[in-house]
Amino acid sequence: MRCLLIEDDTQTARFVHDGLRRSGHDVVLCGDGAGGLQQALSRTWDVIVLDRMLPGGIDGLALLAALRAQANHPPVLVLSALASLDERVHGLREGCDDYLTKPFAMEELLARVEALGRRASLAGHPNVFAVADLSVDTRVRRASRAGQPIALQPREYQLLEYLVRHQGEVVTRKMLLAAVWGYHFDPETNVIDVQMSRLRNKVDRDFSDALIRTVRGVGYTIQAPTGQDDGDA
Repeated sequence: MRCLLIEDDTQTARFVHDGLRRSGHDVVLCGDGAGGLQQALSRTWDVIVLDRMLPGGIDGLALLAALRAQANHPPVLVLSALASLDERVHGLREGCDDYLTKPFAMEELLARVEALGRRASLAGHPNVFAVADLSVDTRVRRASRAGQPIALQPREYQLLEYLVRHQGEVVTRKMLLAAVWGYHFDPETNVIDVQMSRLRNKVDRDFSDALIRTVRGVGYTIQAPTGQDDGDA
């Protein structure tokens, strides 16, 4: 499974990271809340293991709330030293799928992570997203249109995946900055527009129907053509 581990305590992070890797899972480690949210939103994960108390301006429950606002969000196992019944109930009611208190045995964490992964698999979360003749396979991070591969740089792919996960919705520049670049970028920067121009050139250039549209003054959307001009550029 592809696991994201968000944990700031170095010893705990190494313990969990090594245990998951020894069991054959692919693990990415992040040590703060802002960076963890960026990673969580920019890739497809089978399970996220999340510490509750995190540096970086975003704690575990705030990060969890941001994830739950997304479509097709992965299951989340919260790790916490906050072990009282009230805290465990609070974490579960805030949206985590499981809650494990510290200290813990690696065998139990593995069993819980693998159970969450099986549950998500049975729920049938999609790995391939389609918008008209555009296909994005999140497992292998590849895109194609009308059967022809699209060569994307990492940022371009992350933008495209975020758009197709929210197809039909208008996503703001602030949302894209948070998902792809993190919160350390100036929201007034033109980095979004530059990268989006490159992405649109690759996705739409050779086709009569444009899928990626600019919503003036707001952001961007991706959707199948309707045959009607809605006024966006």
